[in-house]
Amino acid sequence: MAVMRKLFARTLFLLVAGLCVAGVSAAPPKKAASKPVAPAEKAPAPAHAAPADEDKGKEINGVCAACHGEFGQGGKRGEYPRIAGQRAAYIKDQLKSFRARKRINIPMYPYTQERELPDEDIEAVSDYLAAIQLPTKWPEFKDSDDALTRLEAVEKVMIVPRAEGDIENGKAIYQKECFSCHGRDGRGRGKFPLLVGQYTSYLKKQVDSYLKGERPHDEEGPKGILNALGEKDIQDILAYLTSIQDAEK
Repeated sequence: MAVMRKLFARTLFLLVAGLCVAGVSAAPPKKAASKPVAPAEKAPAPAHAAPADEDKGKEINGVCAACHGEFGQGGKRGEYPRIAGQRAAYIKDQLKSFRARKRINIPMYPYTQERELPDEDIEAVSDYLAAIQLPTKWPEFKDSDDALTRLEAVEKVMIVPRAEGDIENGKAIYQKECFSCHGRDGRGRGKFPLLVGQYTSYLKKQVDSYLKGERPHDEEGPKGILNALGEKDIQDILAYLTSIQDAEK
């Protein structure tokens, strides 16, 4: 009887021990410490992608093109000025002047309001227009060039007809009175605009506005350099400017 009790106790012990071992082996393994995951690298931009500001400037210029032309070449009769190749600082300054009504131009006013043209858009479109180059010579075509290619090339050509006047007199006056702001080559400085390559009729219209006091000429007081010049002298200056066009510079 004692032997039977010992066998029963041993069997019970082995059974309990086996269940414990099985329970330990069935326990889920401990999770390894997680390592920090490095953020995914951004894909590189395409090698030939256009700068974002250039694309933005081109898009904004779509509104300007209705009057100033797709390439900023302006109106053929000078009713709208050439803005392609114009100094970026000057374009920015004038757009902000239109917006603030420092320069009165009713057609431009609604397009330059803050809700339509914030400062960052003014920066983008001004830089885009300043970078456009308009040739002053007719293009040479290949036999393989289609009609669209020829048309687009011709539309970019900017040749201002020679204005009548005494070129030598105009040169002398310009180089004495005008070069300090507009440069000896007529391409402007800082916020002072490019004059060479601009429509003569448009320039004449602006001179008349200055003389009438309808537009300030960046001078202190109501009178300035233009007020001291005669009508013939002004015409001679315009004739001189049309004689020095050269978009290759």
